[in-house]
Amino acid sequence: MKSKSEVVSCLSKPLCICDSTLGFGEQAAGAVFSNIEKYRIAQLLDDAGVPQIEAGNPILGTEEKKAVRHIARMGLNASVMAWNRAEIDEINASIDCDVDSVTIALPASEIQMENMLKKDHQWVLDKIYESTAYAAEHGLYISVIAEDASRADLGFLIDFAKVAKEAGADRFGYEDSLGLDDPFTCNERIKMIKQISNFDIEIVTHNDFGMATANALAAIKSGARFVRTTTMGLGPRAGCAPLEEVVMTSKHMLSADTGIDSTKLRTVAEAVSTASGFQIWPTKPVIGAKCFAQESGILNKPECTEPYDPAEVGMERTLVIGKHSVRNTIVAAMSEMSIELSRDDAEQLLGMVRKASTMMHRSLNQRELFQLYEDMMSGNNTFDDDVPAPAAQTQ
Repeated sequence: MKSKSEVVSCLSKPLCICDSTLGFGEQAAGAVFSNIEKYRIAQLLDDAGVPQIEAGNPILGTEEKKAVRHIARMGLNASVMAWNRAEIDEINASIDCDVDSVTIALPASEIQMENMLKKDHQWVLDKIYESTAYAAEHGLYISVIAEDASRADLGFLIDFAKVAKEAGADRFGYEDSLGLDDPFTCNERIKMIKQISNFDIEIVTHNDFGMATANALAAIKSGARFVRTTTMGLGPRAGCAPLEEVVMTSKHMLSADTGIDSTKLRTVAEAVSTASGFQIWPTKPVIGAKCFAQESGILNKPECTEPYDPAEVGMERTLVIGKHSVRNTIVAAMSEMSIELSRDDAEQLLGMVRKASTMMHRSLNQRELFQLYEDMMSGNNTFDDDVPAPAAQTQ
């Protein structure tokens, strides 16, 4: 278990990721991780340099508590956090697991306070103060999360942050629980909260309208220093801000270094995919198998058609041979088979490739391309659909 000062040292980067794959991620409908899988995922996240890992909620039961305790005792470089509602018994369960950090969360919107808690604003503030002060007395690093913050009154959110800070919290979390924020609104609200509260801000976004990454970046630009993510964006409903997207967009769009080794993101995702049963779809940004597949790219100048080198995320660019291929693609693909084409042969083979791809409704593999090449060289075009004009009839 790390001391408070050691946790603060772990989180010293200008932009810090708290990954919740083992928390929010397992809330994806149908996803269940075994404890062994959780330990492996935690180790992979740590190997990648994720500075803080949310390991779960110990109050959920014996197995969950066992998993959280085991992860806390693995000797990871990362800070290990447990999630809690603002209840003393939940915080005690986390303390019993030897975690060094806790999340303390309560709804902040009128609709959730009235319908889920059946309590008023003052009760929420009192509860936050009581639970945060208790956790602080036990030397824990604390993130206090305002749930459903996007529907909460801005003045109340500022009070929420101030009370948390006064009670001993280390940061205030703004959770857009239903993914209702847009980047412009999120930017303005985070900026206002930070300016008035003078407190470290964490952004927690959800992807119901496809805005999770965009909202996270907007919050970072307005001063948020912490981002809660999950691998592949796994999470309840439409998921959360994907770890891999936040790392790469922060690097390339904001010049913000998270300290995470991006070459290991695909490996983490593969482990999470296997454990959860959720596939990595081929065009998934950053880690999808087809992210760097080129069918019509300028192969000798990849920077013309790629936003960054695939090696940054441990991937390789691949050639796809199909309807949209160009002559250079065909030449490069045949060169991989140690066959050099003349310009005329490349043009003829390209025409055959386009016809074959269209008729088969897919791209071609290397064997099929070679077969077309052999057909061309022998004068046999299997996919020639030119129909000769009928001979003129004599009177």
